[in-house]
Amino acid sequence: MTQNPLHWIDLPPVWLALSLALVWAFDQLMPWGLFGPTGPIVGGGLVASGVAIMTVAAGQMLAARTTVIPRGQPRTLVTGGLFAWSRNPIYLGDVLILAGAILWWDVPVAVPLVFGFILLIQHKFILREEAVLKAAFGAEFSQWAAHTGRWFGRNLR
Repeated sequence: MTQNPLHWIDLPPVWLALSLALVWAFDQLMPWGLFGPTGPIVGGGLVASGVAIMTVAAGQMLAARTTVIPRGQPRTLVTGGLFAWSRNPIYLGDVLILAGAILWWDVPVAVPLVFGFILLIQHKFILREEAVLKAAFGAEFSQWAAHTGRWFGRNLR
């Protein structure tokens, strides 16, 4: 079976890049000034945090010898480190980068794009990945999912 060549274009980093390009385009078309001088400071912090979270999470996955490719077959269920606080720290990093760019470029009209991006990523990637993890790791995945937020948080019951 041959795969559609566009299959590799439909990946989270591409969606993030498209979203960032849209924010940048809004910035070029409509200067706002709403966030003031704190926008670039807070935005830069969010972008840096997002990149750091993504880097650490990818490193944890590679150290566990499992795939970081969204449609790949996982070999190991990574539940420690950042994955103890988020089932999807790389996607969380994407969201932080997008939100940071909106603040950095001072584009308040793009704030709804963050929520759209979250919905897109959740429905195009996360739900499928969770089904694959549940099929591969069963009760271990269910226990981890019960205690770890999809995006962020711990349930210590």
